[in-house]
Amino acid sequence: MSSARGAIADAKRMVVKVGSSALTTAGDGLDVARLDALVDAIAERVSRGTQIVLVSSGAIGAGLAPLALGKRPRDLATQQAAASVGQLALAHAYAESFGRFSLTVGQVLLTSDDVVRRAHYRNAQNTFTRLLALGAVPVVNENDTVATEEIRFGDNDRLAALVAHLIGADALVLLSDVDGLYDGDPRDGATRKIAEVAGESDVDGITVGMSSSGLGTGGMVSKLAAARTAAGAGIPVLLAAASEAARALTTAEVGTAFAPADSRLSARRFWLGYAAGASGKLCLDDGAVAAVVRRRRSLLAAGITGVEGDFHAGDVVDLVDHRQRTVARGVVAFDAGELPDLIGRSSHDLPTEQRREVVHADDLVPLRR
Repeated sequence: MSSARGAIADAKRMVVKVGSSALTTAGDGLDVARLDALVDAIAERVSRGTQIVLVSSGAIGAGLAPLALGKRPRDLATQQAAASVGQLALAHAYAESFGRFSLTVGQVLLTSDDVVRRAHYRNAQNTFTRLLALGAVPVVNENDTVATEEIRFGDNDRLAALVAHLIGADALVLLSDVDGLYDGDPRDGATRKIAEVAGESDVDGITVGMSSSGLGTGGMVSKLAAARTAAGAGIPVLLAAASEAARALTTAEVGTAFAPADSRLSARRFWLGYAAGASGKLCLDDGAVAAVVRRRRSLLAAGITGVEGDFHAGDVVDLVDHRQRTVARGVVAFDAGELPDLIGRSSHDLPTEQRREVVHADDLVPLRR
């Protein structure tokens, strides 16, 4: 067993995320048998002393049948209407299912504001801490009934990764209708399942797709992004099929395991790297990428090749390489309008008042290992 799988098997606090396709069908809505099987696995793990937060999709899918909707709606208003109906059904089903084991469920609905805004972040953290201390199982979902396009998480995989860091989880388990990460379309017999991901190089060049179930918003793209987010922040991740939840939550000897980074990010650095919204981009040359990512140095004007976006000093920006891959994020020290005259120039060639780091190392988080 790899060290990542061992850490997941021994975790004392864990986030488990389950996707819509594992709980609902377009025609019949919520599948109670599937939900009960998931709860059986979670309850068994809880009985062994592990605190679990469940991030569950399925509210919109659960609302389709009651509203006579044949498929997931595309417009936001109808999605919100379906979520308002489905969330009640989903919460009731979880309460009844966990009740079979005398476990109490607490519902937590979040928008991205609750993670991005520092005061909201603390409030959510305190709520989770108290629910877990009282022996409840928090069931989390995006607040689809009020979330707008500007504040949506976009998928519950990302939400699960953010919650895992917020509660100080020892592990993140992502359950879906796919039994792991493949190096191509798993429906193609020539593809290979990747059992262990030790670092970014193991998944570079892999092509994955979006959800094809018509029920969810994610697919393997969002799961891989969430796994990278959590692992990069120091949390081991297991990606497995929901049908194998029992094994995933006991031995962890299924699916794909993602090894965590050597150290866990502080709450501020995690917010900076993964939760805050980026207002623009700085394009870096190869030397600046090496300095920022490998040597953890500040970004200087000499290493910048281009500027995108309309941002101000103090905003968060993405730092990208020549292939437009985001390699780091940081708080920029200049307005976007000031930078074109500075980029590519050495510090000693700049006016005295502009001889400072464009992004200081203390305000910068590398995102590639």
